[in-house]
Amino acid sequence: MLDVAIVGAGPVGATLALALAGNDVEVLAIDGRLPGRTLRQDRSLALSHGSRLTLERLGVWTELEATAGAVTPIVEIDVSQAGGFGAARLTASMQSLPALGYVVSYVALQRALDAALARANVPIRFGTTATRVHGAPAHAEVILAGDVEPVRGRLAVVADGVGTAIDGIVRERHDYGQVALVGDVALDPPRPGIAYERFTPDGPVALLPQGDHHGLVWTMTPEIAEAMLALPERAFLEGLARHFGTRVTGFARARGRGAFPLVLARARPVVAARSAVIGNAAQQLHPVAGQGFNLGLRDAWELAQTILDTPHEAIGGGAMLAAYAARRRPDRDAGIAFTHGLVRIFGNDLPLARWSRGLALALLDVVPPAKRAFTRAMLHGMH
Repeated sequence: MLDVAIVGAGPVGATLALALAGNDVEVLAIDGRLPGRTLRQDRSLALSHGSRLTLERLGVWTELEATAGAVTPIVEIDVSQAGGFGAARLTASMQSLPALGYVVSYVALQRALDAALARANVPIRFGTTATRVHGAPAHAEVILAGDVEPVRGRLAVVADGVGTAIDGIVRERHDYGQVALVGDVALDPPRPGIAYERFTPDGPVALLPQGDHHGLVWTMTPEIAEAMLALPERAFLEGLARHFGTRVTGFARARGRGAFPLVLARARPVVAARSAVIGNAAQQLHPVAGQGFNLGLRDAWELAQTILDTPHEAIGGGAMLAAYAARRRPDRDAGIAFTHGLVRIFGNDLPLARWSRGLALALLDVVPPAKRAFTRAMLHGMH
């Protein structure tokens, strides 16, 4: 019988598998994609400094950073609100770091992780879809699609993003009634290394530096998104410029436009009999402030440390899972509350709220301890 069966070998599942590799823990990853493929087209991932440290520990970062166009450092973050005063600028130099975070290609990261898994001889069953996880007193059973023998392990971990069903774990879902319009935009002149987070009455809009352009994440209603996606490039850029205001000018090009719905989904609880959920299977957050993916990597790393701290025969037992859940609760709850709170607070356009937000941003910019504390939370999480 396996020690740990991991459903999903995407970035979060692969991080867990690599953190366990070489430690006398028998691991098998189960993944629906084919070898050498990714489940999604390329997209931008916002990595915190803490996530970089995790990838360095796993021996992945050097290869990723050496891949042309795969990594763009964020050296400055400009935070502002539309229709009111107050702004804050966070810089890497304030933390004596080379970067506050990084914008990383999802495809490049997945390839680097796959290569590391192969070097570590972690077995992966590609092209295999899990449909459900059953927990029993002595083992977990991963049910697979088709006439395929189930996989049994002391512990089953769902890290597939969509959240394969697990007995005893339910997923709550809050629909924000909005979508994120995404794409790549070029600025003239370019602003390399500077990320922008602009809060508007319709929701946040962000620009993330990616090489010679910026990745756009623009919150709006589905109806407006449909109309904006149908516009010619020039008309789209003019609409973006009007929405963003004078904080950023010179929108010169747009490409690769698309949209996806915005939801807050969370698993309750994150552990059940002989099983656990991590990453997007545990919590799916609004993209504001780029917290979700980094929270998932911390899930994977902390679960691996909990497993390695547990006697072999006790892996997957109730005490181990309770310890993991308690270990992750402060960071997870704070990350969810922080992200959801930003959406609610900055989506309110009442004059008093707008004035209070402006005051908070102004104080954040001029009070060094507050700025350092906020920046540390962005670098390493909310715990």
